[in-house]
Amino acid sequence: MMSGDDGRHDEDEDGDLSVITREKPKVKRPSLYRVLLLNDDFTPMEFVIQILEQFFHKSVEDATEIMLHVHHHGVGECGIYTYEVAETKVTQVMDFARKHQHPLQCVMEKK
Repeated sequence: MMSGDDGRHDEDEDGDLSVITREKPKVKRPSLYRVLLLNDDFTPMEFVIQILEQFFHKSVEDATEIMLHVHHHGVGECGIYTYEVAETKVTQVMDFARKHQHPLQCVMEKK
């Protein structure tokens, strides 16, 4: 007997050695959601930039670019997140906008 060999082997009916394999669990990536700002005629552009910097960690340049896209196209993407993170960001933005009496709308949609 070789050292480290405990003498036990799995054999099938014919006496042949068999190999036991373990199936790897299939891990599914979580669905992603886009967080979007919707344009309105009342929320100041500076406030939208503040939202993008504060809640989405955008630079002033990126925030300005997104704000202008929202202004000209009616909607703009702030980021892509898992469901829970996207939901939290939408809630934070909506609460902050209401607190400052702005009608800004923030929504999420499945990517």
